[in-house]
Amino acid sequence: MTATESAVEFTTDPAAAARADLVVEAVPERLETKRRLLARAHADCPPETVFATTTTGLPVTEIAFGSGRTDRTVGLHLFPLGPDREDRAVEVVSTPLTGDAVLADVQELVRDLGRIPVPVADRPGFIGGALTMAYLNNAVAMYERRYASRDSIDTAMTLGCGLPMGPLAQLDAMGLDTARDSLEALYERTGDPRYAPAPTLAHMVTAGLVGVKAGRGFYEYEAGGAARGGEADGLGEPVPARAVRRIGVVGSGTMAVGIAEVCARSGYPTVLVARSELRAKEATAAVERSLERGVRRGKLAPGLLTESMDRLTAGRELQALGTCDLVVEAVAEDIDVKRAVFADLDRVCAPGAVLATSTSSLPVIECAMATRRPEDVIGMHFFNPAPVMRLVEVVHTVLTSKEALGTAHAVAAALGKRAVDCPDRAGFIVNALLFPYLNSAVAMVQEGWATAEHIDTVMAAGQGYPMGPLRLLDVIGLDVSLAIQRTLHGTFRDPALAPARHLERLVEAGHLGRKGGRGLHRHER
Repeated sequence: MTATESAVEFTTDPAAAARADLVVEAVPERLETKRRLLARAHADCPPETVFATTTTGLPVTEIAFGSGRTDRTVGLHLFPLGPDREDRAVEVVSTPLTGDAVLADVQELVRDLGRIPVPVADRPGFIGGALTMAYLNNAVAMYERRYASRDSIDTAMTLGCGLPMGPLAQLDAMGLDTARDSLEALYERTGDPRYAPAPTLAHMVTAGLVGVKAGRGFYEYEAGGAARGGEADGLGEPVPARAVRRIGVVGSGTMAVGIAEVCARSGYPTVLVARSELRAKEATAAVERSLERGVRRGKLAPGLLTESMDRLTAGRELQALGTCDLVVEAVAEDIDVKRAVFADLDRVCAPGAVLATSTSSLPVIECAMATRRPEDVIGMHFFNPAPVMRLVEVVHTVLTSKEALGTAHAVAAALGKRAVDCPDRAGFIVNALLFPYLNSAVAMVQEGWATAEHIDTVMAAGQGYPMGPLRLLDVIGLDVSLAIQRTLHGTFRDPALAPARHLERLVEAGHLGRKGGRGLHRHER
């Protein structure tokens, strides 16, 4: 028995709680169950004992009234699936009746335990639950509609966003019954359709497929909790691919430069075409600087730097792409600009060349229909920085041929990337799940739920995300984020996807995030 285990007393006698200074309930997410348990504890415990509820979706205020001691009941929203770090965040939830001294004592206890107390008001889902449960429910709906496979969804969110686990694996770890109950509680409180549990959740719970604890949920599990192998996140079956010996890249910005570097490093002769000779030279220099950094950090052999630069040529003439077997467009995220590029590529590229767009949210079919060969057009959404991020979303339209699809997957694998396959729909997988979550975080600031710092602390130090949502928006760029959010809203016509007014105001004011020194946070320049 460990020292921790020996310090814990296990009992079936509720009256034993009378000896505690703090009683924490962690029973299922049902209001009457929680109220009844704390009412019993109220009868057993002395008046000075403090009560805490671990609810995610229920109102702490109503639980406090049921407990019999409204001024001494708080919420403690823990994150059992959070990061493996000492300074994990805990949401400390107060009600209008919580005593100041009680709140201060509980926050001090959290600090003594090496955690970060984040004060939040008694609003539906607080910060962590409100943001996370909508995101998880959205992922289930995506899976339910067969837009993407289980593994594609989870792979996309772990590799594309750096999350500690994919949303469907997270639901399995949480327990699908627990997730459904939390969503039901949030929906009953808010009427917000984002919290209406996806029908698949109820179906699986009824069938007893509630996740890790049952041995099966979205995944199947061994006795020790390890997931068994299942579906693949790629194509799942052999698909013919065309030979690719030379790759072209159109553009000279950050993404184009990153893609060109990856291709040259991976052994492909690579042609980069920019708007001018000056931009072409700047792009070449940027690739060389990036490779030099890799050498200095010991991540790249010096010889590979020379070989990669020898494989890369750059200029302004589109005709140079005529010998390329795959061309990746990586120009500005403007559909008219992209359509013009694809019309030019259709003119200069050889028959059978696969033409790919790196768009993150625009319709691939629009690019395809600017050519006379829509069957050869596909989306290859690389993530920034392309030399580091391992994910590529391969996006097929209704006209994309199997050969073009197979070629994109084969090249992604040759570049050392994991490809996930999805149809041509706004946001694809990652942005369709990520940006509604980011937009909701901005709305929280707008509505005065919490400060930007508290929201980011909860999601990074609580949920274990690599970065809080508002800091991530600043890194992406608020103008870029607003454009993606408008695309999602315009495509799906869902009022919940309308860009937060606060986001629009910041962009109108020129506060674009880290690149401008100010966004949802201030940044040193």
